[in-house]
Amino acid sequence: MKKIETIELTKKFGDFTAVDNLSIAVEEGEVRAIIGENGAGKTTLMNMLFGLLQPDHGEIRYNGTPVTLKTPLDAINQGVGMVHQHFKLVPSLTVYENLMLGVEKHKKINLGGRQFDSIFIDKQQEQKNAQELIDKFDFKLKANDIVSEISVGERQCLEILKMLNRNVEVLILDEPTAVLTPQEVKMMMKNLNELRRQGKTIVIITHKLAEVKMCADSISVIRAGKHVVTVNNKDASVEYLSEKMVGRRVKSITRTSNPEVSSEVVFEVKDLTAEDINGKKVFQDINFAVKRGEIVGVAGVEGNGQTELIMVLTGLMKATKGKIYISGKDVTGNWPDGLRKNRMGIIPEERFVRGLCTSMNVSYNLLAGYHTKDEFCSHGFMRSKAIQTNRDKQVQKFDVRLSSKDPVVSELSGGNAQKIIIAREIQQDPLILLACQPTRGLDLGSTEFVQRQLLKMRDEGRSIFLVSSDLNEVVGLSDRILVMYSGKIVGSFSGDDISNEELGLYMAGAKTMAEPVLAEEFVCGNEN
Repeated sequence: MKKIETIELTKKFGDFTAVDNLSIAVEEGEVRAIIGENGAGKTTLMNMLFGLLQPDHGEIRYNGTPVTLKTPLDAINQGVGMVHQHFKLVPSLTVYENLMLGVEKHKKINLGGRQFDSIFIDKQQEQKNAQELIDKFDFKLKANDIVSEISVGERQCLEILKMLNRNVEVLILDEPTAVLTPQEVKMMMKNLNELRRQGKTIVIITHKLAEVKMCADSISVIRAGKHVVTVNNKDASVEYLSEKMVGRRVKSITRTSNPEVSSEVVFEVKDLTAEDINGKKVFQDINFAVKRGEIVGVAGVEGNGQTELIMVLTGLMKATKGKIYISGKDVTGNWPDGLRKNRMGIIPEERFVRGLCTSMNVSYNLLAGYHTKDEFCSHGFMRSKAIQTNRDKQVQKFDVRLSSKDPVVSELSGGNAQKIIIAREIQQDPLILLACQPTRGLDLGSTEFVQRQLLKMRDEGRSIFLVSSDLNEVVGLSDRILVMYSGKIVGSFSGDDISNEELGLYMAGAKTMAEPVLAEEFVCGNEN
């Protein structure tokens, strides 16, 4: 039986058609993956199915009956729930308190032979109900645990349970494994299989084709708002799905060790420690060195100090202890401008917050941070012709797709915006490039492009310090991998000598190095 179905569904934003006459049907009790590039229309489609958006044309059917979903509550009442990529939990509350938010159990009072709900929460009953729900679906949670103290994977499970507690029959998951370790991904797949066994219908939005192959019964590809194809999982290869998503053949990135790695240390960090505004250490005693022609990657679940480390390394946050060196020169505490003058390139974590000025044209974003160079500025006046020439050159070289000659950055897609940052930083020929989440939120084609640019830089003798929450990206690009957990480096490995599963154990804190790694060990080449 068709559990949920769209008939010629269309959604426009002004002149742009995000979803174009899209018809798709999901059978009861199946796991359906919806895949496609950024801007393909996946999120718009899911938001319509969950009542966050209303279609301009077409209809949604649930159990064969047309429905109108004006709000998420309408969708939940129809049995459709959605778990968003960014968790909506209260960290200071317990598992059961988060689970029961909005559907609290109140203590009963008896008046005149009749029973009424009081204003007091029945915590004992809530704990009992929560644990029964957890056990029913075989999720490894404890009702009384504080959410801030449980793992990221367990928080993902809690988000799913929040929807199941509202008796939904269709569960929509938006990038459910985005920040999970390999072990947590396997547990998630086990949980999805259990939900399917109990009759739930699951729709997954994801970029990760390997994980689609692990769990989906069928796969629907969307491109430019249109339904391209729906295939059985067993009949579709990753290569076939990639080609259908992008509209061309996508070559997988295969890293090879760089024989040109020099013994010269380009970037070095010694005993680096930083504290937040409350005096709590966000990371401590960080030691590493990056050699010429080498990519050193950092693996770790988000929230273990990587963001703060990058902020200190790029001059946006002060270290409380330790030193930072570029080619032997102490640059500790330098502002970004000073770091750039010492030939550091920076790809920031949040492209639209720290990497670009969205209200400024592409041409000026392509030289931001370098705008005082003689090439672009003469006696305090900007050299318009040189700026335009630079724009045309970089747009062509990095295949940036523009809607006009020189649009403002806010008009660009995430992939094209990221290409602006990549072009700007690479054209300055940095000695060391700090690349933080360089492909986050990008589609398959844009991800391939960015990763190839990083490998090309390395092969040309440049050094790269890579921080990414995508473990496959870290493993696929890095000559050496550091693992961060709880603000410390807990492992250092050659990119060829460790599996994803082993890295996952270090990322989760289940394994750690017997002895702390010292800066001197990195410099002399003893990386284990």
